This record gives sequence, structure tokens and C-alpha cells, in this order.
Amino acid sequence: MLESPGPRHRLLGEEQKGLPVHLRDYLRILQRNWLIIAMITLVSVGTAAAYSIAQSPLYEASTKVFVSTQSSGTVSELQQGNSFTQQAVKSYADLVTTPIVLDPVIEQYGLDQTAAEFAENVTATAPLDTVIIEVTVKDRSGADAATLANAVAESFSTAVAGLVPESADGTAQVQISTVQSATTPLRPSSPNVPLNLVGGLFAGLLVGLGTTILRQALDNRVRSLRDVELLTTTPILGGISYDPKAAARPLVVRDEPRSPRAEAYRSLRTNLQFLDFGGDAHSLVITSSVASEGKSSTSSNLAIAMADAGAKVAIIDADLRRPRLAEYLGLEGAVGLTDVLIGRADLSDVLQRWGGRNMYVLPAGSVPPNPSELLGSTAMTALIRRLEQEFDTVVIDAPPLLPVTDAAILARSTRGAIVVASAGKVHKNQLKTAITALESVGAHILGIVVTMLPVRGADAYGYGHYGYTYGDDVPAERSRDVSTSHTV
Repeated sequence: MLESPGPRHRLLGEEQKGLPVHLRDYLRILQRNWLIIAMITLVSVGTAAAYSIAQSPLYEASTKVFVSTQSSGTVSELQQGNSFTQQAVKSYADLVTTPIVLDPVIEQYGLDQTAAEFAENVTATAPLDTVIIEVTVKDRSGADAATLANAVAESFSTAVAGLVPESADGTAQVQISTVQSATTPLRPSSPNVPLNLVGGLFAGLLVGLGTTILRQALDNRVRSLRDVELLTTTPILGGISYDPKAAARPLVVRDEPRSPRAEAYRSLRTNLQFLDFGGDAHSLVITSSVASEGKSSTSSNLAIAMADAGAKVAIIDADLRRPRLAEYLGLEGAVGLTDVLIGRADLSDVLQRWGGRNMYVLPAGSVPPNPSELLGSTAMTALIRRLEQEFDTVVIDAPPLLPVTDAAILARSTRGAIVVASAGKVHKNQLKTAITALESVGAHILGIVVTMLPVRGADAYGYGHYGYTYGDDVPAERSRDVSTSHTV
């Protein structure tokens, strides 16, 4: 990966180009949660399919009847009769599902149903401004549905004739004529499997999208560089991708100098060169919001990368509560910073050269009962000033900011602090609180390094698309670790 002229230039290259920022955010959310949406949609479609299979098929058969009134044939009477019929058709349609129409059909075919139960499978509709009534019957048998529909239409005609009085000459004033008889349907009307599946698909998508939105609203963890950019205006100095084997091989710059993660630390080193340290002395604190965010591995690899570039580097393990630096670097850490601060040992006796490089390590030493007091003492400030005079860069691995105040105290005595934020672990409010803690004591925040960035998915962070071999400036063979005393 090309080392950029500024800390933000390279990182912004990871964004999708040509799309508005908010649209990229929405697409990232969908891509991040696509599996949840797909699973919910599949479950919904499967439920719809199971429901369709469990339902007994029903057939529908329809017949149409024409309603007319008796008149003398004059134009005026024909108009009046037609208007009367249209107004009365709605009432006639409601009559179809009443016992006076259905009871004769039940008795004729010996149905084991009451009129109310039979009416649930019978519907009658009258289109607006027409005198036609469509009678539909549902049944598990297509032939029975057609037979019953024709029987209901015939019974309806008889019932209307009995309800409407005859004219003076003995003829029926309202006549019901069948204009279309019911025929046996070839396919069941329900369950409508395609419609159910489509409905299940859309329902699943809606539920999946709703779940995604709710999950996104409740998710308060930092997941990507974009989350950090939206959270604070503090510059992002670098991004380190996730490696499941990082715990077993934390010194990636030494062990795998040509790997993308090693290149990321070298890019961080380059980005730091463009920061204004406010003077010739380059001393910085590397801390994090909470524990296990990768601050110690970041401190170690950054110091190695600086030493490989020809700088004279001192790295101090100032985490006097849970020191890890000596373990990472394979050094003896029983005597170190604590002993120097209390005057029990001289700096020249405990400062150890590491790896054949121009890099020197000051371990934490024994764990004291008062870490904050020691780190905030004038002795610690004097030690930092002494190291600044002897080394090009002094890197201090400090404890997390939220549990203790040690890092904030140290940051005031140095040129600034780098905050390590672990993607998928640190919460947004924790990172924001950590930054506020540094600002509240007047410490200068150099920037943020985001670690454990995913290499796959919506928040993927990688270097493979740059497409060339890294590390022409790094040694092909690993150097041996040599621990020697150094006199300052």
C-alpha cells in the first residue's frame, strides 16, 4: 500500500466512490445485516409455504342472475322500473345468504350444516349501477361447488317471487333470470400458493429491514472507520485489520514484515511524521478506552517500524497495573520504570536494547501500590525529558483511560496521545468519554488508530486491491532479539 501524504487521505480511499455519504451508510448497514434479512425472509416464505400446504383446497363456482321488473312498456315506466331495480339489487344480494334462501338448499342436498354455517361459504355481489347479482359458493369439491351455486340461485329466485307481491293481473313484479350457470372449476381458488409466497416474501423483507433498523439503532459499538469519523473530529491516523493469530504473534512488523498488517503500522509511522509535535521532542502516549483493544501491540509494532526507518526509539511500559510490553518483546521485566522512579535503580541499568535495532525498552518493573502517583510525579516528568533528549521518539504504552487516570496524567507530560479503538469491542460512548477525559486535562490528542477492523463484510478493511508487493524497504530475514544494557 502506498504511504499517503496525510493521515486521512489513505483511509478515505476505502470508501465506495461515486455515492453520496448517507447512501453509502445505508448500503453498509444493509450489507452488514444481509444475513439477518435473508434468514427472516426465508423463515417468512417457509411459514407461508407451510400454511399453504396445511390448508385444504377450496373451489369456487359462480352463477349470475339478472333482476328485472314488470312494466307496461312505456318509456317512463321502463326508466322508473330500471331505477327501482338498481336500488333494490343491493337488498336482493343481501337476501342470498339468509336462511329463507339457504334452508331449501340444505334440505334438498342433505347438508350437515346450519344456514349460518353454509352462509360462510356463500357470497353475493352486485356491481354498481347494474341489475346483475353474482352468487359464489366455496366447497372442497369443485363439482359440489357448481351444483350448490346453481341451487342457491334457483332458491333465490323462488324466495324473491314469494316475497314480492304479484301485480293486479297475477304476474310477478320482479323476475330473477339466470344468465350464467355455474360450471365445475378446474383449479382450487385457495390456498393461493403464489400469492401466499409473495406475501411471505414481502412480509419477511419488511420484518428483516425493521429488525436491521432496530439492531442498528441499539448497536453502540464502533464497527468501522466511518463510525469513528461520525463520532469525533479527531483525525484517524491508521487502521489495523483483524488477525485471529495476533495474540500468538503480536510483533507482526518483525515476524511478517511483508504482510498487510505490518504495512499498516508503517503507514501509521508515516502519518505521524506529518503531525505537528510542537517542537523537536517527539514523545507520545498510546492508550485506549478500555482494556484489550491492542494498545500494547500497537505501541510495540509502531516502535519497531520507527526503528526500522532509522529512528532512535525508546519505548516505555507505563502500564504499572497490567504490564505486557516485556512479555511481548521477550525481555526480562522484573526491574524497570518503577525502580527508576523510586530511585532504586538507574536508567542506564534497566534500559534494554532490543532486536539488534536502535530501539530501547524500559519495562514496567514491579507493580507498585500507587501507580497514578508515580506516573504523575516530577520524577516521571524528568525521566521523559531526559529520554526526549537522547532519543528521536519516545513511545509510552499507558493504561486504558476509563478504568484509571494514568494515561491522562502522562499525556500532559508528553507531546500528545494516540487513542487505540478496537472495532467491535469499544462502545461509541466509551471512545467519546475517553477523548473527553484527555481534553479535560488539556492533553493534546494526536489521533485515533482503529484496530481489529474486519477484513470481510460491509466494514471490510484491506489492502489487497492495491496489487503490488510490500516491504521492499524491510529486511527479508527476521532479526534476532538481542537484549543488552544501554548507557544514557
